[in-house]
Amino acid sequence: MAATTTVDETKLEAFMGQFVLDMGAAATAPLVLIGDKLGLYKAMADGEPVTPADLAQRTGCRERYLREWLCQQAASGYVEYEPAGGTFRLPPEQALALADEDSPFFVPGAFQLLAAMVKDEPHITERFRTGEGFGWHEHDHDLFEGTERFFRPGYLGHLVAEWLPSLEGVVPRLQAGAHVADIGCGHGASTILMAQAFPASTFVGSDYHEGSVESARRAAERAGVADRVQFEVASAQTFGGGPYDLVCVFDALHDMGDPVSASRHVHEQLRPDGTWMVVEPYAEDSVEENLNPVGRIFYAGSTMLCTPASLSQEVGLALGAQAGQKRLTGVLNEGGFTRVRRAAQTPFNLVLEVRP
Repeated sequence: MAATTTVDETKLEAFMGQFVLDMGAAATAPLVLIGDKLGLYKAMADGEPVTPADLAQRTGCRERYLREWLCQQAASGYVEYEPAGGTFRLPPEQALALADEDSPFFVPGAFQLLAAMVKDEPHITERFRTGEGFGWHEHDHDLFEGTERFFRPGYLGHLVAEWLPSLEGVVPRLQAGAHVADIGCGHGASTILMAQAFPASTFVGSDYHEGSVESARRAAERAGVADRVQFEVASAQTFGGGPYDLVCVFDALHDMGDPVSASRHVHEQLRPDGTWMVVEPYAEDSVEENLNPVGRIFYAGSTMLCTPASLSQEVGLALGAQAGQKRLTGVLNEGGFTRVRRAAQTPFNLVLEVRP
């Protein structure tokens, strides 16, 4: 006989309420992308109330589409609606998050990254069956740009102001003129931000994805730092140019198939008195401690992006985006580093100071 299951109606109703919220959030994602791509948020960034016709005049988009888009954005709490005048307004707080690409709170990049994850779902579904990996370079193009736009706001807010100062003696060396490596640099946002802050230092960014390296080179030219920043196509096991005073890896160590051999190579490229800054997604050491809204995001990214990327490479250690400091320290110790210290943290980042 089949077992009888008793359903708790209160729990079921609570879960269905959560589902409605989740479905609304998911359905909002393409509308945020539309607002970002068409400059709709930027057109409302002055905070003045607009009608759909006003926004159409500002953007050249069709009023009927804008009316529906604005209503959905108001239902989401992204814009405010005034019934008396039939107007919509982008408050300054939302403008900071939706319209200002140089804001540390800018969020559309996250939605672009999510869109890439959805596009590549069929590939990852198949990997669940076969156990094979799916390389970073195999993903939809939106992933590369979306990742840079997702992480850059956090780097803008914390890298120069907090993370580098949290490392013992590093800022004075950068001010005097240090040689710095940035492994897994992607489109080069972290490398360029450091170069802008420390004009006496030189920087070498490396990434195995050629398309990202080309984008990073163009970004360095636009930022006016190409004379002090070099980008090369290389893996974490093959990058050169040392010895370095500072080596950085931002949100990439857990993506590597063999982070232990990468650590050994960093050890070889680092000066004896140098520092390795490892920035990883924030995580505690146990699963139960990571079952929270931030962990929910990172476990999703780890399932769709990080774990498949690692499994596509040699060794395929697959640390995952929620490895935690204890597991990361074990990898770093195995790579030859004896001192690992938590130097800083945010709700989204774990910053480790690593020394030989």
